[in-house]
Order: sequence, then C-alpha cells, then structure tokens
Amino acid sequence: MIAHLTGTLHATAADHAVIDVNGVGYLVGASAKTLEAIGITGDRVTIHTEMLVAEDFIRLVGFATSDERDWFRLLTGVQGVGARVALAILSALAPAEIQRAVAAQDKAMVARANGVGPKLAERIVRELKDKVGGVLPGVMGAAAPVAGASADAVSALMNLGFKPAEANSAVTAAQEELGAGAGLDALVRLALRKAAK
Repeated sequence: MIAHLTGTLHATAADHAVIDVNGVGYLVGASAKTLEAIGITGDRVTIHTEMLVAEDFIRLVGFATSDERDWFRLLTGVQGVGARVALAILSALAPAEIQRAVAAQDKAMVARANGVGPKLAERIVRELKDKVGGVLPGVMGAAAPVAGASADAVSALMNLGFKPAEANSAVTAAQEELGAGAGLDALVRLALRKAAK
C-alpha cells in the first residue's frame, strides 16, 4: 500500500499528475481541485494516495489532503460510485461542501458533479448521512470538523464506538472550548469528557 508520495511534480493533465520520486514517475489520478492545489511543474510536492487494485489494473489516485482521500473512500463505498464518479464529485465540491450537502441532504448540490444524476445523488447523501452523521441544527458547519486534528479526533472517538454524529458533536464542543490550535490528545480527552455528560 502506498499512503503518500513526495517528489517533484513532473507533469499534469486534465485528470492526473506525474510525480517523480527519485527517478521513478508515478502516474496519479486526481480531482481538479487536487491538481489546482498541488502546485506547478517542477515544484516539490507531497500527495496523499489511495491504491486501487482490480483483476486487470493497479491505479494510484492522489489527493492534496488526507481529508479529501477520506471522502474518496467514503464516496466509493456507496453503491454505484466508482473512482471516476468520486473524483468528479471531489472536483466539483470541497470536502467541507460535501459534508454540508450530506448533513442537509442536499442532493442537488451533489448532482452538480459530472456523471452524477438525481437518483445517485440521493443515494449518496442518504447512505453517507448514516456513515458520517449530520450537522446539528443551529450549528451549521461547526458540528462536522473535517480536517487536521479535529478529523483525527472524530476518527478516534468513532474507533471507540461512538456514532459519527456523537463524535462530531463532542469534538466540535471540545474544539470551541480549546481553540483552533488544539492538539489531538487534548481534543480527544476533552471530547470524551463532553461525550460522557
């Protein structure tokens, strides 16, 4: 399994980049947002990756952030969503926008992506709401931390058996109390105390 690549951005195209890592060029499929974010040819870049293996191919897909990679994994877990459709969604919507669409059950927002019709968009928001939880009323955008230490803290709580919505809510409350620069350990400890109340 290849988790990330660090090397020189050798070339980009509409749907992929080539990363030169010590003389080996890795062709990495990517969303439009990732291709915009990683830099220009010649830059030293780090790209998070997901390796897709099937009977007739091995393919690397790359992401500018681990958060985007996590959403790719969630999206491809929905029936009818393959790598191409997941990348189309991630090209049209940032992870935070997908979270908002799922929380609000806004299938029209998801359907903005190429190749996503109304029925598939409805399935995506319905199935992912069960997996990632919804935003609590009145705290739109704040109840679903999706990056950095917050995302790791939510994952830690879910690994301990909390439901996604409970984990999101507890971590959001801890984040608000501790501030934006809070570390993972502090967030998890405080979130556990808040979840226990």
